Amino acid sequence: MITFLSLLAVLCVAFLVVVVPISLWSLARGRVPTALQPIRDGLAQAALPMAFAVALVTTLGSLWLSEVEKLPPCELCWFQRIFMYPNAIILGIAVFRRDVSVRWYSLPLVVVGAAISTYHYLLERFPDDISYECTTETPCTTVWIWKYHFLSIPGMAWVAFVTIAVLLMLARRSPKHEPTTTDIDQPTAVDRELRSAQTEDDGFLVDDDAVTKEELTS
Repeated sequence: MITFLSLLAVLCVAFLVVVVPISLWSLARGRVPTALQPIRDGLAQAALPMAFAVALVTTLGSLWLSEVEKLPPCELCWFQRIFMYPNAIILGIAVFRRDVSVRWYSLPLVVVGAAISTYHYLLERFPDDISYECTTETPCTTVWIWKYHFLSIPGMAWVAFVTIAVLLMLARRSPKHEPTTTDIDQPTAVDRELRSAQTEDDGFLVDDDAVTKEELTS
């Protein structure tokens, strides 16, 4: 399970490495390259469910580490949980309601959580240079997991927070279908038959009126 969670974190890192530079480049140019527009549109529609999935997996993964793997969370770990766990609920409701405006409620939690993860990661890497009052039972400098020479538990938490933030910024509402000119003006086969029948009836009426007028004048 630890390897699985670390691989998901690596996948999120790869996503950030690709998406963030392209997004910043498109923002600087003021438009998305034509070749990337279909990808942008598809990602915009899937971003909110993806953010919910990241929050849910992170929440369940942290519970697995503490309750199944028996890795006790330190004080800073609990702070990160405080800012991650509500996102699993908030984003789940937002997915159900298709409410992308949830970003304004979720982003503050994500930003604060990412800041705590950054501090915790630096504390792990440089315990002698950064001071923090932590409990002696579970020191915040304890490194329980170290994968691929850069991923620890606060490192994976940071990746999750940042990935959620990027996905929330990319999320867009599904465009509603609006009838086009072609949809409105294009007659169906039934419409053509009805118009043809009406035209024939109108022709007969005109002919009858014409005959009636001729008879009266004569």
